[in-house]
Amino acid sequence: MSSDEILFDAEERMEKAVGVFRDELRGLRTGRATPALVDSLKVEAYGSFMPLKQLAQINTPDPQSILIRPFDPSTLKDIEKAIRSSDLGMAPNNDGKMIRLQVPPMSGEQRQKMVARIKKSSEEAKVACRNIRRDANKAFETAEKNKEMTEDERDKGKEQVQDLLKTFEDKITEMADKKSKEVMEQ
Repeated sequence: MSSDEILFDAEERMEKAVGVFRDELRGLRTGRATPALVDSLKVEAYGSFMPLKQLAQINTPDPQSILIRPFDPSTLKDIEKAIRSSDLGMAPNNDGKMIRLQVPPMSGEQRQKMVARIKKSSEEAKVACRNIRRDANKAFETAEKNKEMTEDERDKGKEQVQDLLKTFEDKITEMADKKSKEVMEQ
């Protein structure tokens, strides 16, 4: 593998790790209603588990409520059951055509727990990026041993991977700080 191929692979994999972290942040509660809170909720319908966003239209008419309109009214009970059994801590209000969720304001303790969860998730994302750096460094070592590149190229490649890691770790930290700030705002 060439130096460029190793770097491209590492960058692509780090992008994916950051993407997973970004998606995880979207689904976290901040005290205000957002469709992302329930988007990926798994609902057992038609004999399999499906994300809620594939079964219903999800709106937020105001900052404290989420409106879920199923495409097929027969899935209403399944959606309600999935919401009740989830860890959202919200009681679905079913009127026969749609489900309304009231998003209760978060207490100070809940906000602290959420910030801790964000910190833990960001650390996991950083660890994933560091593992990718380790793999890239091994690839550089192997390429140098197989005489595919010189020691200088290997060392330069390792430096570039380290710079890449720093960039992605900074991105993760920035995203986590922004979300933590958003959670702590009343």
